[in-house]
Amino acid sequence: MTPSRDIAGLIEIMAKLRTPITGCPWDLEQDFASIAPFTIEEAYEVVDAIARHDLGDLCEELGDLLLQVVFHARMAEEQNAFAFGDVVEAITRKMIRRHPHVFADSNGELTPSDVKGVWDRIKAEEKAERAARQPAGAAAPSALLASIKAGQPSLTQAMALQRKASSVGFDWNDPRAVLAKIREEADEIEAALDRGHMEEVAAETGDLMFALVNLARHVGADPDLALRGTNAKFERRFGYIEQVLSATGRTLQQASLEEMDALWNEAKTTED
Repeated sequence: MTPSRDIAGLIEIMAKLRTPITGCPWDLEQDFASIAPFTIEEAYEVVDAIARHDLGDLCEELGDLLLQVVFHARMAEEQNAFAFGDVVEAITRKMIRRHPHVFADSNGELTPSDVKGVWDRIKAEEKAERAARQPAGAAAPSALLASIKAGQPSLTQAMALQRKASSVGFDWNDPRAVLAKIREEADEIEAALDRGHMEEVAAETGDLMFALVNLARHVGADPDLALRGTNAKFERRFGYIEQVLSATGRTLQQASLEEMDALWNEAKTTED
């Protein structure tokens, strides 16, 4: 297939990848849930390219992110739910609807504050429309938590949810109480492991992470920054292991877990 600057070419490629028997085995076994983490990852890659002011990389990362949209749309089309064209049409309608000062016939001029007021009003109308489309009997969302954005990073969202709940007294008064909850969640993970229920283990792991965010909030730590600090520390210490092994002419694959663990502890002492 000849590369094309037309979106139709990319859509055709995805269709071929998802064609049973002749398509790609990996692409064929994916679903919305399995692809979702990649979608988030690609969005972060876009942000990273912007932060590095690397426009060449930004072009490539935007392509990767676009592929995620095409992938999800193709899977939806296979279920007769919607297709890529419906995604384009929906966002086109939304942008026109949210910018009446640009696309509607009007002789009046709007100030930036006027524009924001129009935007907020239209978003509220759209939210009411989505609520009206919910199936009968569906659980009503919490009014208190309605302002929490679902699309933000999970650690940030967890912190925001907890702060909102705390504002009405749904909270612990002592970090040690949160620590006890963390121990409880860890015990529940162990029990789920003993039962061999991996889906339950995953759910309990989420509960543990939520409790850890709660502890961070109580002690005044930002969970995302704390985790980033630990990630950086892991990279330094693992790099030390690799460096020491390399100096002796060995690779990571040639070292035992016990050797690497000893070097890890050695790296810790060099940081003290």
